[in-house]
Amino acid sequence: MNVERPDPDELLARVEREKAKAKQGRLKIFFGFAAGVGKTYAMLSAARERRAENIDVVVGLVETHGRKETAILLEGLEVLPTKQIEYRGASLREFDLDAALKRKPSIILVDELAHTNAPGSRHPKRWQDIQELLDAGIDVFTAVNVQHLESLNDDIGQISGIRVWETVPDTVFEGADEVELVDLPPDELLMRLKEGKVYLPQQAQEAIRNFFRKGNLIALRELALRQTASRVDAQMLDYREVHAIREVWQVSERILVCIGPNDLAERLIRAGKRFATALRAEWIVVYVETPELQRLSAEKRDAVLRILRQAEQLGAETATLSAPEMSEVIIKFARERNVTKIVMSKPRRRGWRRWLLGSVVDTLISQAHNINIYLLGSPQGEAAGTELSLYRKRSLPGLSERLTIRKKGYYRGYFWAVAVTLVSSLLAWLMFGRFELANLVMIFLLGVVYIATRFGRGPSILASILGVGIFDFFFVTPYFSFSVADTQYLVTLAAMLIVAMLISNLMANVRSQAKVAAHRERRATVLYSMSKELVASQREDEIVRAAVRHIHAEFGSRNVILFPDVQGRIVYPKDRSLSESLHGADLSVAQWVMDHNEMAGQGTNTLPGAKAVYFPLGSGEQSLGVLVLLPINLRRVFLPEQRKLLETFIGQIAQGITRVRLAEQARSAQLQMEAERLRNSLLSSISHDLRTPLATIVGSASALVEEGHCLSSQDKLELGHAIYDEAQRMSNLVNNILDMARLDAGVVELNKQWYPLEEIIGTVLTRLQKQLEGRPVKVALPSGVPMIYADTVMIEQVLINLLENAIRYTPEGSPLEIRAEASPFAVEIAVADRGPGIPKGRENLLFEKFYRVRQETAQSGVGLGLAICRAIVEVHGGTIRAENRSSGGAIFSFLIPLDHIPPTIEPDE
Repeated sequence: MNVERPDPDELLARVEREKAKAKQGRLKIFFGFAAGVGKTYAMLSAARERRAENIDVVVGLVETHGRKETAILLEGLEVLPTKQIEYRGASLREFDLDAALKRKPSIILVDELAHTNAPGSRHPKRWQDIQELLDAGIDVFTAVNVQHLESLNDDIGQISGIRVWETVPDTVFEGADEVELVDLPPDELLMRLKEGKVYLPQQAQEAIRNFFRKGNLIALRELALRQTASRVDAQMLDYREVHAIREVWQVSERILVCIGPNDLAERLIRAGKRFATALRAEWIVVYVETPELQRLSAEKRDAVLRILRQAEQLGAETATLSAPEMSEVIIKFARERNVTKIVMSKPRRRGWRRWLLGSVVDTLISQAHNINIYLLGSPQGEAAGTELSLYRKRSLPGLSERLTIRKKGYYRGYFWAVAVTLVSSLLAWLMFGRFELANLVMIFLLGVVYIATRFGRGPSILASILGVGIFDFFFVTPYFSFSVADTQYLVTLAAMLIVAMLISNLMANVRSQAKVAAHRERRATVLYSMSKELVASQREDEIVRAAVRHIHAEFGSRNVILFPDVQGRIVYPKDRSLSESLHGADLSVAQWVMDHNEMAGQGTNTLPGAKAVYFPLGSGEQSLGVLVLLPINLRRVFLPEQRKLLETFIGQIAQGITRVRLAEQARSAQLQMEAERLRNSLLSSISHDLRTPLATIVGSASALVEEGHCLSSQDKLELGHAIYDEAQRMSNLVNNILDMARLDAGVVELNKQWYPLEEIIGTVLTRLQKQLEGRPVKVALPSGVPMIYADTVMIEQVLINLLENAIRYTPEGSPLEIRAEASPFAVEIAVADRGPGIPKGRENLLFEKFYRVRQETAQSGVGLGLAICRAIVEVHGGTIRAENRSSGGAIFSFLIPLDHIPPTIEPDE
């Protein structure tokens, strides 16, 4: 077994994940393909085994469905009482999450993972209850059937004809620490069904005719087995990653097809497809781009691109890898993906060239242990150039202009090779006779290094050969002749040529790798820049503008993002600024892409006559919209690395839009919840506070009507006063509600004037004279008469509400204080009492609508008085606060800013 040292960064990340996982409980799922296979029975059996090991096991909720053999296993196990929830006149039995958390056993059994909880429960789904148990460090045993997995819901509905509404997210299943498959042959399950061991006889017959048909059960069983096998395969890959095992394990077939820019590429993917179909295996098509292949002509790279897209259409996963050595990166990729078979073409090199230069096939055979290599040869008599000529016919638009530019650059490099070699010759001529010939050789090699760094392999090879020729002609005896008099110079010339060629090749590879690194760095920078801007965007239109701008900058293509309207029809955005980049997109093509969640348009196999390329915008099966791209050059879009970059762009855009929409939905839901809470609070308060005065009014009025002839004048007067007082109380209540509504709506117009604070306080005390009877009120104002610039009617209402609140919540006869402090910029007014004070932590809650500290003592009002105070003060640009006094009682103070310099009041003479 080949075990290598783990990567430190990967090891650290895994340790952190395991550390977080260790704080949670372990989840074990008993997994089956249908009801009656024995999931609950197996779960209870496992629980009894743990109980026999003196482990604290508790049954939170288990559904026996009347099966006697299952009910027997419950004997001797502690069972938590269930929680009864009343819903629409029925009493529903639910799992008691709070009782389980309080009991906190080592293991708890909670049946039916996909169950939907009754309305009024803490969580809408039972799997959320289980997640809370796991977060509390409790191990959980549970059970679920394959038809309840979210990703398989549509497929199972198509197979069985029955839609399953209770589902579990696949992440819950994938995150389970252990999954135990409980299997039973379909014939045995049908026998159990007929014997009444699953459902009652009448229900069993109905089930056999519908969901429990044998064909359905076979299909469901295969899905369950495949799901379990996929999980085991994932665990195996995870184990190999943890232990840094690079050697391939032959546990499941996975085929890797390696293609290159040759005439066998198309035949290779067809052979790979047939191979994968016969073995029912996954298959991957890989193209490795070495520095040498990066210098291919545009038409050959277009051919590779077409082959990769054809492989994707045949169902393959495609990947483009970059590396100096093709064999090394293929072996690494194969080991990472646990590939068992590699399909590739036979080596083209023959004889001494294969012996000297080697081949990728020979390297793979010698180093790819436990991987079978399959070689595909070309048919006899097939011309090597046939496919390439076909490639040229299928090259992408805009190619001729690129080839012209490429040729100009090509000749420019060779021109510089000649020029630099001549300059090197001139320098060597000036040094000749003063330095050894070895030093002159260095001058020529320096020129080769420069050419290789700037212009690549071809011009540097020319510089190498030209330099050796000039050195021999001008600096080696006999001069001005290519003949060599001394044989030692043959070695010098040969060494010079070999060194020059090696330097040329190495520097060309370095230059190519530097280009690849620069390209990758630029891609990372572009992705970072766009992701940073998308994260900072808070609205959908901001995300769209940023996306259109970045896509245009990177791909040089005009584009627009289209979304469906409320009827699901693709339309252009109403905001013209969002579609400035591209007009005239074919909405019918965009609608097809939206409906089918597939790419279409120019350069594709669907609607290729369209002028633009249309990409579905979304992740997974749901499409949020359509990205329309009008490329100047299709290669900038469809080259493998560019295609992957565009797919990353699309994924980030979709995530950003989803994030904004979910945030908007959360805000809307929050507003709806707040509106519902306020409505319920208002109804609750009004129903109480209107009922009391109405009862007094009705009682007093009925006494006057029915018994008025026998009542004394004093009794009639008292009843009349009672009716008046309660009517006045109702009037104040209604006025408070109307005032609060006006303040919330923002329709209040302030009538600000300069007014002496002393007169405002005097008016308030006069209006509350009756309520303040028996209470000493102390007024402390600063020297002089402070003036405030405010709406005096509203400020009076603030003081009245504060004083009434103090009267309501303090003992009768307790003193009250009103004091004020003035500064050049504001006036602070405070109302203090000697009551019980404010409960700690509720100081800010007092100013919320309908909030009351103690319901039983609030015999009037609906909890709007202090909310109205805050609204009035804030309309004036001030602030209000409440706090407890150190000597006992509470103090409410508000600050009114002075927008202007107060006028001077002349004293009375």
